[in-house]
Amino acid sequence: MDRELLRTVRQAARNQANLLYVVLVTLLLVVGLSHHAPALALGCWAAALAAYTYATSRPQPVYLVDLAGYKAPAEQEASRAKTMVHFWRCGRFSEQSMAFQKRMLERSGLGEATHFPMSLIRLPVDMCDRTAMEESHAVIFGVVDEVLRKAGLDAGQVGVLIFNSSLLSPTPSFTSLIVNRYRFRHDVVTHNLSGMGCSAGIIAIDLAKRLLQVHRNTYALVVSTENITLNAYMGNNRPMLVTNTLFRVGGAAILLSNHATDRARSKYQLIHTVRTHRGAHDQSYTCVTQEEDDIGEVGVSLSKELMVVAGEALKTNITTLGPLVLPMSEQLRFLATVVLKKVFRADVKAYLPDFKLALDHFCIHAGGRGVLDELEASLKLSPWHMEPSRMTLYRFGNTSSSSLWYELAYCEAKRRINKGDRVWQIAFGSGFKCNSAVWRALRTIDDAGENPWNKDLDMLPVDVPKVAPIDETTYQVPN
Repeated sequence: MDRELLRTVRQAARNQANLLYVVLVTLLLVVGLSHHAPALALGCWAAALAAYTYATSRPQPVYLVDLAGYKAPAEQEASRAKTMVHFWRCGRFSEQSMAFQKRMLERSGLGEATHFPMSLIRLPVDMCDRTAMEESHAVIFGVVDEVLRKAGLDAGQVGVLIFNSSLLSPTPSFTSLIVNRYRFRHDVVTHNLSGMGCSAGIIAIDLAKRLLQVHRNTYALVVSTENITLNAYMGNNRPMLVTNTLFRVGGAAILLSNHATDRARSKYQLIHTVRTHRGAHDQSYTCVTQEEDDIGEVGVSLSKELMVVAGEALKTNITTLGPLVLPMSEQLRFLATVVLKKVFRADVKAYLPDFKLALDHFCIHAGGRGVLDELEASLKLSPWHMEPSRMTLYRFGNTSSSSLWYELAYCEAKRRINKGDRVWQIAFGSGFKCNSAVWRALRTIDDAGENPWNKDLDMLPVDVPKVAPIDETTYQVPN
């Protein structure tokens, strides 16, 4: 009898997913054997074993200790008028291309102080590996220095390092560059992500979350950026000119931890990550591509079907995310419309759940004015919910995978984050991908400390018109 009960307890202990099963069987063992002291001792031992097994099998909570966003120096700022004058002085664009870029920039939602790398501000334009690495070094070292300083952490304490840059992937890798610069320990786990577009930041967070389930009591450093120097387009192919009017210098570093003791000082806990990849569909796969034009100039081409593809990816992503975060009432309404349409063939409009009932802050990738307008309408968000994304696009432009962190930093700087608030980050990227992360605030953030928004905070938000005409005469070329 004793052996059979012990075997049952061991089986229950191996069933790591069900605490109730473990506890019930353990209690049965204690009650069944409590008629003599040795059996009671065995029961207590079994209860301790069950509790230990459950504790060690639970997913490790992942905390966001702190984050840093890069802000380039003032000499790299460029107004829209300066941008257009500089494009003309480069001597690479036809009159038709100049007119097109002007129209796009007037409708882009960008403001008057976004940042270009020095390689593109100088004349002649200096696009080479050397200047590209100068840009990347400034961004990477800037944000890593800041986040380690804010967290009071030594680089040797970091056990996982993940870096993402879609369009530039040198040898040695950027992770090796960081390891060498900061003298990380020899057993640090590193991953260098490239070619994954603007959604790579959430992919990096998801990867860090999975690695922190394996490597216990450690820190993960995630660095997200993009390189502009080698990816400005100097040709006249219209679909490839759009990126010139959107992408700007930026980057972010995020420090994650699975130390239980870090919960008290951390800002957020990672609740969910949902990744959607529609690369199996040809239309999705080809809507954002890096390629050469007819004369060999390299650029990123954006398809006219981009908004349709993004909409389909978002629909798939929120269908997965919805049951994880939405209240039951919203889930039932959504299910009812699905049943009516699929089973009864009823002519009813698909019900889009109200995510505002479950989530407090929305950080939507600042990919462009059109993307933000579309998501505002689709998710029925208010101007207040869209403000972090629109102001990020206005002040910093499209900084690729790091834009989500400028948006979260904006919420912090505006003192919007209260304890218990949930933040939804949504990112889109080539491939085509739509990725989400949901965070819960562990404390009210009254003081954001070092923050890329500090000097601009009193001037924001501003109204950004649908079309903001550009007058090139307002910029005087220096002697």
